[in-house]
Amino acid sequence: KKQRTRKLKKYEGSAIHSFNDLKIGDYVVHENHGLGIYEGIEKIEVDHVTKDYLKVSYAGGSNLYIPATSLELLQKYAGKDAEKVPKLNKLNSPEWKKTKSRVKGAVKEIARELVELYAKRQAREGHAFEKDTVWQKEFEELFPYEETEDQLHAIEDTKNDMESTRIMDRLICGDVGYGKTEIALRAAFKAVMDGRQVAVLVPTTILAGQHYNTFVQRMRDFSIEVGMLSRLRTAKEQKETIEKIRKGSIDIVIGTHRLLGKDVTYKKLGLLIVDEEQRFGVTHKEKLKQLKTDIDVLTLTATPIPRTLHMSLVGIRDMSVLEEPPVDRMPIQTFVMERNNQIIREAILREVGRGGQVYYVYNRVANMDILAGEIAKLVPEAVVSYAHGQMNERELENTMFN
Repeated sequence: KKQRTRKLKKYEGSAIHSFNDLKIGDYVVHENHGLGIYEGIEKIEVDHVTKDYLKVSYAGGSNLYIPATSLELLQKYAGKDAEKVPKLNKLNSPEWKKTKSRVKGAVKEIARELVELYAKRQAREGHAFEKDTVWQKEFEELFPYEETEDQLHAIEDTKNDMESTRIMDRLICGDVGYGKTEIALRAAFKAVMDGRQVAVLVPTTILAGQHYNTFVQRMRDFSIEVGMLSRLRTAKEQKETIEKIRKGSIDIVIGTHRLLGKDVTYKKLGLLIVDEEQRFGVTHKEKLKQLKTDIDVLTLTATPIPRTLHMSLVGIRDMSVLEEPPVDRMPIQTFVMERNNQIIREAILREVGRGGQVYYVYNRVANMDILAGEIAKLVPEAVVSYAHGQMNERELENTMFN
């Protein structure tokens, strides 16, 4: 299975929409010949007609010329500055055909497992949660904002799913800041009121910490125990949390893929909440399937992938869409321009001046400290820190939450 997973990932690419998407030296994948290097466009005369051809070089010094009108046969594998140099295929070699055959087999296997999983879920009866308690109403009244109509519909649909014997598999789709977390909070509270545990699975340690703080803040007046499992917790803390989950003294646990570990067993799990499911790897999804067989599942996403939407449209999953922005929410403004230090300084000062924070996204870990120093000099009025995934857990936690 591990070998199959690597092959699936190896040839993933992005569609090429125009010649502007390609640069000389980029790795490209041809539908019928496999992985090669794009060498540019050459004019070739065939039958007294000169046409443009895309030149792709392969292992062993062989070249393939593709008519410019057949651009759809290529996919971009990676840029010429890719960190890991991929192995090129040979022209007229059976290697690429074998790879495609293995991938097709793996896809069929995954499809079979998915069909089997959803068939089991639809055939079984799930736990029917009790109607809302008086505490539920009190909890929801503490929400400091006015719910949108979309939010209210999504909350109602989620509760109806939970109260029925049909196993819930609902997708909540909405942009960042549109209130998906509040729906998850209310569903989790409802599950706990009925004596069930809740697992909240998130893709990153930072998101786990943010959700943990939100859940603790909202649940603090209702004697609900919230725990967290991620690499931001020490081995001792994780061991204690796992033991509490097993005994049932933790009502809601929030964590990364650590929640899927073999050593994590739940006393009475009733609801699984998954944030941005598409960001989990294949192996994590395999473990996730085992959890999802007979418990209610609520999935939150701001960026639904077409497969997920299609599953909703064909009825395998139910979907609630949050299209209405919260009251008084300002529209997001996006500008694309050349790098200009004066504009950067003005933008940062404007945000800091209103008491806000600024994220400066940079794509090179190695030079991040140098960039942070440059920004600090450019805007001495601001406190500048930097963080990335290769940092020590505690250092990362302190940076992100201070």
